[in-house]
Amino acid sequence: MNTSLSWIKAYVPDLEVTPRKYTDAMTLSGTKVEGYEEHDKDLEKIVVAQIEKIEKHPDADKLVVCQVNVGDEIIQIVTGAPNVKEGDKIPVVLVGGRVAGGHEPGAKVAGGIKIKKGKLRGVESFGMMCSIEELGSTKEMFPDAPEDGVYILPEDAPVGESAIQYLGLDDVVFEFEVTSNRVDCYSIIGLARESAATFNKEFHLPEIKETGNGEDVNESIKIQVENKELCPRFCARVAKDIKIGPSPKWLRERLVSVGIRPINNLVDITNYIMEEYGQPMHAYDLSTIEGGKIIVKTAKNGEKFVTLDGQERELDETMLMICDAEKPIGIAGIMGGENTMITEEVKTVLFEAACFNGTNIRKSSKKIGLRTDASGKFEKGLDPASAVDAVNRACQLVEELGAGVALSGIVDVYSGESKQITVPFDGKKINEMLGTDIAEEDMIDILDKIDLVYNPDTKEIMVPSFRQDIERLADLAEEVARFYGYDKIPTTLPKGESTIGKISFKLRVEEVAKDVAEACGFSQGMCYSFESPKVFDKLLIPEDSTLRNGIKISNPLGEDYSIMRTTPLNGMLTSLATNYNRRNKDVRLYELGNIYIPRDLDKNELPDERMQFTLGMYGVGDFFSMKGVAETFMEKVGLKERETYSPDSNIPYLHPGRQANILYQNQVVGYLGEVHPEVADSYGIGEKTYVMVIDMPFIEEKASFEKKYEGIPRFPAITRDISMVMKKEIMVGEVEKIIESNGGKYLESYKLFDLYEGEQVEKGYKSVAYSIVFRGKEKTLEDKEIAKAMEKILQSLEALGISLRK
Repeated sequence: MNTSLSWIKAYVPDLEVTPRKYTDAMTLSGTKVEGYEEHDKDLEKIVVAQIEKIEKHPDADKLVVCQVNVGDEIIQIVTGAPNVKEGDKIPVVLVGGRVAGGHEPGAKVAGGIKIKKGKLRGVESFGMMCSIEELGSTKEMFPDAPEDGVYILPEDAPVGESAIQYLGLDDVVFEFEVTSNRVDCYSIIGLARESAATFNKEFHLPEIKETGNGEDVNESIKIQVENKELCPRFCARVAKDIKIGPSPKWLRERLVSVGIRPINNLVDITNYIMEEYGQPMHAYDLSTIEGGKIIVKTAKNGEKFVTLDGQERELDETMLMICDAEKPIGIAGIMGGENTMITEEVKTVLFEAACFNGTNIRKSSKKIGLRTDASGKFEKGLDPASAVDAVNRACQLVEELGAGVALSGIVDVYSGESKQITVPFDGKKINEMLGTDIAEEDMIDILDKIDLVYNPDTKEIMVPSFRQDIERLADLAEEVARFYGYDKIPTTLPKGESTIGKISFKLRVEEVAKDVAEACGFSQGMCYSFESPKVFDKLLIPEDSTLRNGIKISNPLGEDYSIMRTTPLNGMLTSLATNYNRRNKDVRLYELGNIYIPRDLDKNELPDERMQFTLGMYGVGDFFSMKGVAETFMEKVGLKERETYSPDSNIPYLHPGRQANILYQNQVVGYLGEVHPEVADSYGIGEKTYVMVIDMPFIEEKASFEKKYEGIPRFPAITRDISMVMKKEIMVGEVEKIIESNGGKYLESYKLFDLYEGEQVEKGYKSVAYSIVFRGKEKTLEDKEIAKAMEKILQSLEALGISLRK
């Protein structure tokens, strides 16, 4: 929001501040100023002058010698301007002064150009006559300026006075960063109200005078609002005997100061009201409105409409339209139609000021690809009360500028409730919130400056409709704080009970997973949750697999990111493939990331998001290396029972003979194995690749971080080694179960220390050797106590077809 200081001073007359002081104070009081631009920073010693006499230059056909009255003296200036004549009043920069730039539109020079005494073809010149560009402005802002030549000032320009002040170019424009909840500050009046409160000055609203020639406006126009939800208020007035012409100097200056190009009095009035009240307006040629009726309703799907910019727009049923009895004449809140545009021949004008649903305006604007100054304001959600003031102010300006005569009355269709919003006031609680000791009377005075009036009978603050951001006591506390002064609020320590910070149990389990993986040489990665349906074919997943039931993204970036992943393998293998193709050796990666399992797609239920602990590697390491990581992790999270492994996994993307399910309490909690050669080849990995996936939610249910410590053993241990021959099909896990169940109360530990297959063992068999440790906690064990346990172990092994190796 750009605002000129001169316009703000129109409502805060006593405001006398430097640009820097204004910037600092407004920012500190909560209305942040991003920066400012001084229009006259490169302009010095430029006065209104009058040409007394013009003579031809003795040595140049295109130059003239002028005697110019600058107020306190007559000076000589040589110029080549083709449009000057005796008696003209012009801006002149005196010797030692500065101008903004050259004759090209918008041309500027940093620091300006300093004017010196000089000679032109032998004739002395003591200054320079200025074009509008040399005054730092453009022909767009001063339409009466010549294309090439000196700017001729009006006859009432005071000779000797500052030309910059006379033209209104001595202004400062501030750029405000207005937050979306402060809709009132998207207007000059709102910013002026904030300025007055900040500097403790009187604020004066513009006086709206009653207008009307006695003719009833209701006889000229009827308003019908069909969609009251999207248009809670629609106000209209009519002015006739319209005379199109240029706006007066003061109006042009104010528009110019905020970067709006003056066009004509009618257009300038609507732009002026939009900036002054923050209320967009539109003017229609009443003669083009069929049936003398305005209907506010939504468009039809596929309907076409040509806007004022000459572009045809395609509409849909969500867009709100302004129509007459036969046709649409404007897209509500965005732009009017070409079929009712104001021309030079207009005689009667309909002024519209309405309040539209901000969300609908934003969506409609985006759909048709058209965003205007008006839609930008409507998007914020305007105060319905400002519509009446805006349309009345417009009619007042029409009569004051001699642009026409307003009809009496107003057509006001309002479906909302004019309810007074109140907020209970409690000075004690406000002080507790701020850590201050401000008297309640001072708080009330502060709030009164911004029209938050205290009612002593109900002890409530009456909130005006333009302050839609005030809803509760905390909002009142903020208002008190920013105008009392944040710099005056003392520093206080926070109050509250101390707490012991710790991470959740779920995060503790995940931290263990990270620690184990990194201790085993794995580096953390992160993969996308969005995937392509093509990954199921790459992973050889059957057509009837539930893994193919991925949740589809409603607005995907593309087909490669169109579903939520149901398995973490694609991301892991893609990362491993990237490393392999970049010639990285011995790569180990892990990821903690969610998969998304649909519950009921027909009911649009949210998916089951399950965290997966995924590991992948190639290079040094094999199936058993990965299995060791699983066993370490299970031990570290405190699972009370030992996990087991089942080769009956039948996972299509793993090698048929080198894979296993991980089981805990007979439930599958994960899987591991070598990646199927075809899958590895489809990802471009040229080495044996191993992966493991563990379902974390199940692990979290069973994990425990309770520790039971035992003293250092006082008695010696007894070790027995056994070497066995068994069929290859028998898993060592079954052997370990037998050792555990038959080892008795003295069994302390056991360890596999040898596994052999070769010439010294019968084909189809393998040799397995275990070291078994026994220890007594209260005494030294005797051989006969150990022999009994070993006998039970050997008998159970024989029952399974396992014999001792001889």
